Amino acid sequence: MTTIITPDICDAFPSVRVLEPIFANYGGVDAFYGPIRTVKCFEDNSLVKQAVAEPGNGAVLVVDAGGSPRCAMLGDMLAEQAVENGWAGVVMYGCVRDVDILATLSLGVQALGSHPRKSDKRGEGQRDVAVSFASVTLTPNDWLYADNNGILIADHALPLDQT
Repeated sequence: MTTIITPDICDAFPSVRVLEPIFANYGGVDAFYGPIRTVKCFEDNSLVKQAVAEPGNGAVLVVDAGGSPRCAMLGDMLAEQAVENGWAGVVMYGCVRDVDILATLSLGVQALGSHPRKSDKRGEGQRDVAVSFASVTLTPNDWLYADNNGILIADHALPLDQT
């Protein structure tokens, strides 16, 4: 995977959309990118579990969990499955858990915070829909670029050799 530096991407491509700086890195990969696939759910990670069980093919799973601070929507078992199935990363507008293990995995994970409680499993939510949080709308097949500096969204894959 090409090394990315989001400040350089912003300089080279000023039209990228930048998420508000509310996320922290929890994964073992600090910088990651790929096409977006989305899940929208609230305190129910059934569709997150379903998504990471499928081939990721280098995509980034963007989860709009409503920003809930009351439970974790991703933990070590689902993150390990995401690694096994080829996901580049997960951006969680919500919380994650098992953070010491997440930090050892070959997966980019950015989230609002950590919480020890697991979510419910009611099978509720939506997949592959536009989601909006952190002042940006993210649409399936947009491209996400993330590192310790922030998270960027582009309408298409960027030619990173221009940064």
